[in-house]
Amino acid sequence: MVARHDETWTLSISVRWLVPADSPSGVHFRLNYFDTKRLKEYNKIKVSITVCLYSSLEYTLKLKMISSIFGLLVAVILVCSSVVDAKVHTFNFTTGWVDANPDGVHPKKMIGFNGQWPVPDIHVNKGDRVQIYLTNGFEDDTVTSLHFHGMFLRLSDGNKIQMDGPSMVTQCPISPGQTFLYNFTVADQVGTYWYHAHSGAQFGDGMRGAFIIHDEDEPFHYDEDMTIQLSDLYWKPYYDVQDEFLSRFNPTGAEPIPQNLLFNNTLNATLNFEPEKTYLLRFINSGLFVSQYVSLEDHEMTIVEVDGVYVKPNTTDLLYIATGQRMSVLVKAKKADPGKNFAIMQIMDELMLDVVPKDLVRNRTHQISYNENHEKPEPFYIDDFDKATEEFYLRPLDDIELLDHYDTQITFNLSLDNLGDGVNYAMFNGVSYVHPKVPTLTTVLTSGKLATDARIYGDNVNAYVLQKDEIIEIVVNNYDSGKHPFHLHGHNFQLIQKSPEYRPEADYPEEDQDDITVPYNESAPLTPFPDYPVLRDTVVLAPSGHIVIRFKADNPGVWFFHCHLDWHLTQGLGAVFIEDPLAVQEAETLSKTYKDVCSAANIPNQGNAAGHSDDWFNLDGLPRQPKPLPSGFKAKGYIAFIISTLMALYGIYAISDYGLSETIPDDQAVYDTLKNVLDSNGVAY
Repeated sequence: MVARHDETWTLSISVRWLVPADSPSGVHFRLNYFDTKRLKEYNKIKVSITVCLYSSLEYTLKLKMISSIFGLLVAVILVCSSVVDAKVHTFNFTTGWVDANPDGVHPKKMIGFNGQWPVPDIHVNKGDRVQIYLTNGFEDDTVTSLHFHGMFLRLSDGNKIQMDGPSMVTQCPISPGQTFLYNFTVADQVGTYWYHAHSGAQFGDGMRGAFIIHDEDEPFHYDEDMTIQLSDLYWKPYYDVQDEFLSRFNPTGAEPIPQNLLFNNTLNATLNFEPEKTYLLRFINSGLFVSQYVSLEDHEMTIVEVDGVYVKPNTTDLLYIATGQRMSVLVKAKKADPGKNFAIMQIMDELMLDVVPKDLVRNRTHQISYNENHEKPEPFYIDDFDKATEEFYLRPLDDIELLDHYDTQITFNLSLDNLGDGVNYAMFNGVSYVHPKVPTLTTVLTSGKLATDARIYGDNVNAYVLQKDEIIEIVVNNYDSGKHPFHLHGHNFQLIQKSPEYRPEADYPEEDQDDITVPYNESAPLTPFPDYPVLRDTVVLAPSGHIVIRFKADNPGVWFFHCHLDWHLTQGLGAVFIEDPLAVQEAETLSKTYKDVCSAANIPNQGNAAGHSDDWFNLDGLPRQPKPLPSGFKAKGYIAFIISTLMALYGIYAISDYGLSETIPDDQAVYDTLKNVLDSNGVAY
């Protein structure tokens, strides 16, 4: 159909295409014809094409190529046929426990797919489509889900937010025997990503793999690329470690210390180099807890990518990579066989450990091998860890300018403290994230116009509704002496402030932490804002310091913001951004897979955070954090309480023949009992 409006002719054509059954039905495009005067001015037309595989591409065609509408149609079909090279990658994964011995020291069960561990890495090209059928094959009551770390899953690319994966945020947990289909297109992103479980701390037991998006237009040259997962290893299963960590018998919240470090899921690894070749090494920290240093003996590393974003080349001898982060480096091999092999040092950041066990091996030595007959290299000493490249000073290759203002500022004051059940929790502004009764995405898609009201998402979710296209500034002040790598789903952000690490004397009083922390002062930032800030999806917050990040709210969805130390996430260190919820409603409905998985878990497919749909502001029954401790109560008082409790338990044992027993049925009872015991024993708190 041809129409005339303001001297501009518009021709709309729909072309049917043979595509997979659940893909869009065809190729749609719009072509603007300009009048005679404008033809002389432009001599070209722009054709916007959305191809069946959800890829969005734009082509410019010379007018002289098209002599008729038929010719136009033929040209478009030829263009489409060149684009439909995109592939569909289909995977069928069934979770289950697999006998393994990753470090060769301590056998343990790892989480594998289809009876195999490690799980496979996934390699795709930009524009490809991915289908993953994930079946929960656990034989107990373990639930699971998958997240694709660093991938945006834009609605504009034909994707759905329900593919993002965090349990009770964008989907229900997958119950045993149930299958969830993750179905999305990789549109504009390239580089190094990974996928992992997002339910509990499961990826620490091996439910993780690299996800590499190859780019035929990479701005640098190399001969071969290698993907390297750095991880930590706990000999106990994640659920036992988690239970011991989230316990009243761990009142200080000391993080569990891993027993080992792994390099590509093994203890002693080898990278085979050939003389004169250039290698792209893609490092991924897929561990649960510790940040790691990496250094190569007598080989420089040139950083060219961080978190899927190309950066201006930065040469270094030492990398620092926190959990969730990725760094890709170019390494030039020697010109000839050097007659020896070279050490690769992998070192945990021991400053993250509350206590360093005497038998803990904090570093591992791997090798760059030019010849298997050469001697294995000896470890080498790193005398200054401050030489590691600081992420704040990296610069995007494309010179993406600073977002020079913000429309909305959100400030999170981070703290860790004990609550009334004696357990140590992590909090934003005094609120510890607790999963709602229905996924936040369900609430968005079933609440109509009320989706813009943050109240329906619950008061223990740290929910924020973001308006379309506004510039968001997030400030995180760290009222804690530990490091926290924060990850944002659905976006890359600009890092515009990052305070240096500040560590006071080891014996400073806990109650002085508030005075030690250096909060962000907007009127006097510590450093000038960079003109071209680094873009990342995961950034390290220094002890007692702060970070400031900015991003544009141009990706409607439900996006989790959380510490990627999974122990801290289990403590509640998270928030949820509901971005342009009405746009999400227009583009997305709950899939059959989504509804079936929720129904199997007895989770409603509609309602607010508390599962109510009759009164959307009724939050009765919403899971909440425990009540606070008695005023002035500190960890040292709790330690005294433990001692007193042990004495009391001994007394109970001594008179057990008389049938006396004690039951503490709930958190309030714990609270009352704790206070009474301290008072009766004259313990100051």
